[in-house]
Amino acid sequence: MPAALLNPVLDLVTLRSTVTLAEPITARMRRLRVESEQLAGLDVRPGQQVRVLVSGLTLRTYSLWRYDPSGAVELCVLDHSEGGPGAVWGRSVQVGEQVRLRRPEGTFTLRADAAHHVFVGEETASVAFGAMLEALPDQARITGCVETESAADRLPLRHADRLDWLTRGGGSLPDEIRKLAPEPGGIAYVAGEARTVQSVRQVLVRELGWDRRSVLTKPFWAPGKRGLE
Repeated sequence: MPAALLNPVLDLVTLRSTVTLAEPITARMRRLRVESEQLAGLDVRPGQQVRVLVSGLTLRTYSLWRYDPSGAVELCVLDHSEGGPGAVWGRSVQVGEQVRLRRPEGTFTLRADAAHHVFVGEETASVAFGAMLEALPDQARITGCVETESAADRLPLRHADRLDWLTRGGGSLPDEIRKLAPEPGGIAYVAGEARTVQSVRQVLVRELGWDRRSVLTKPFWAPGKRGLE
């Protein structure tokens, strides 16, 4: 469809913005900041995501790293080895380029009034965790485990010293949660690869006695699939 016809349609469902910052934040992630007046004053909850048009009409979903109500969104885009459209966009997009994105959405969000917050996931989860941790006060009770390929892949998370950090191949997230053995009564945020998410959930519910309603899950990806919603 010609741009002259397509743009009015896209304007109904996406927000226009401009890349104002693109820089490495970990060994395999770039921090991207996009800004526009259309992004000002949105209703955003820590942990939500946005869908970005990365190529033509191809949408990719990214967790929000930061949101500035004056009109800016920050994403941390992982450079996946398979090199799909999202990875290509994330590594190549430059300051000054135009970007279209959907409004923030999703229910995998911080429950701020919980007595205890448990975070379990890997690189794809750590961006959402970062937004949630940023919103928690110093007196919040925080535990959990985050797995990365290497120490160079760890995002600079607030309260990072309260989390256990696992290097891939040095154990598994389900086993780490067994060792950590968080007591029921809080909220657990479990995200990342689909099968691992399910395994961690089973440990919390079946072995540690958590109410399944207190375990929030978000399977971001699965082997052989580009992404999950």
